[in-house]
Amino acid sequence: QVQLVESGGGSVQAGGSLRLSCAVFGYAYSIYCMGWFRQAPGKEREGVSAIHTGSGSTYYADSVKGRFTISQDNTKNTLYLQMNSLKPEDTAMYYCAAVPFDHCPPVLRPTNFPYWGQGTQVTVSS
Repeated sequence: QVQLVESGGGSVQAGGSLRLSCAVFGYAYSIYCMGWFRQAPGKEREGVSAIHTGSGSTYYADSVKGRFTISQDNTKNTLYLQMNSLKPEDTAMYYCAAVPFDHCPPVLRPTNFPYWGQGTQVTVSS
């Protein structure tokens, strides 16, 4: 069973930076699409970024392109999301998710990902 544990959330002012981490335990397959999602109060969960562990291909939502960077450290079984130039609208609970597949889907839908972490809160004040 794959287990995902996020960390690194917190409160920052607009323009600040945070780095989220997602530790992965119990890999059952050799390749995955690893994604970051977020959910603000009263809103649907949305895909933010994804990376395929085999190819290294990445995906970013338009709202975070140029500001967020996804990466992986395979030696540590850890996924990262570097978030720069944060805006108040980035405030949300951020979740790490995984699906064993040979590529990441072109559109990140939560229903496509069977494995989830517990989430880490990011709050950006203006």
